[in-house]
Amino acid sequence: MKYRRVFVENGCYFFTVVTEKRRPIFADKDSLVLLRESFKNVMLKRPFTIDAMVVLPDHLHCIWTLPSKDTDFSTRWRLIKTYFSKRYQHKTLVSNKNRINKQQQAIWQHRFWEHCLRDENDLVRHIEYIHYNPVKHGYVESAANWDASSFHRYVKQGLVEERWGVDGLKLDDSIGRE
Repeated sequence: MKYRRVFVENGCYFFTVVTEKRRPIFADKDSLVLLRESFKNVMLKRPFTIDAMVVLPDHLHCIWTLPSKDTDFSTRWRLIKTYFSKRYQHKTLVSNKNRINKQQQAIWQHRFWEHCLRDENDLVRHIEYIHYNPVKHGYVESAANWDASSFHRYVKQGLVEERWGVDGLKLDDSIGRE
């Protein structure tokens, strides 16, 4: 099957990346630290801006803006996943060194979902989707209660109130299915 991707210089993209078999790898704080390190490492070599992000136990959503004259988000994802996987598997092997079965398991689903954001309204809808995702999945009652989210940055910048979404939120059901 041939996948069609839209490549726009200086584009703004929404992504969903999922762990293999939806394993809750990111429920572990050390894994979140390693994921953050993976992003920072890749961003040093191939800069981009993270406009919004949330990490849940078995998947993450984020919005990136690429630099001008750059369309290569696929390589960035490959590098992030590789950096994370090598260090995560090493950590797992070291902590399980007395076990006989040291077979490596896949960490990530092979592909990722991407959507090129079309306009300001599309951007806002996807940011809201990202920030409300922990509530949608029943992990917390409020976006403010989920630590692994850019929501807190938005509150500090005065872009949203801390109580945003507490009384519920009607999300666009088409997000992630476009």
